[in-house]
Amino acid sequence: MADRILDGELITDAPGDGRLYSGVRTRRVVAFFIDYLLIGLMMIPIAIIVALLGVLTLGLGWLLFGLLAPLTALLYVSMTLGGGRQATWGMQLMDIRLARMDGGAVDPLLAVVHTVLFWAGNAILTPLILLATLFLDHKRTVHDLLLGTVVVRTS
Repeated sequence: MADRILDGELITDAPGDGRLYSGVRTRRVVAFFIDYLLIGLMMIPIAIIVALLGVLTLGLGWLLFGLLAPLTALLYVSMTLGGGRQATWGMQLMDIRLARMDGGAVDPLLAVVHTVLFWAGNAILTPLILLATLFLDHKRTVHDLLLGTVVVRTS
């Protein structure tokens, strides 16, 4: 069992030390649904702009509709998860944030890679990807393990 510093606080890997990880799995799932509802709402004005662009370009602009959802989601994640609070709006509402195990800050590139790995894992393993949180330390997912990150309670 190892001790390490996470955001200036001593964290142990002892089984009883669950202060930062209590309820994280459930909060993470709820935050996911909140975030994707918000992304869906953000797509409405963007879709209107793309539709108008399609009319102005005699249909060529409508080819952007296939990129609309992924680009909106990646922009949202890079700005929120890769921002100062290291949490999307859904994560902030659920009182959780993403942290690096080495104590460094989550930058926009890491946030985007984290999200891409999440969706790649879902494409391959479907929602079974959440089963990893039952077995990995600190309720981490596979993409958390690969990137050296962990989701922790903010308070």
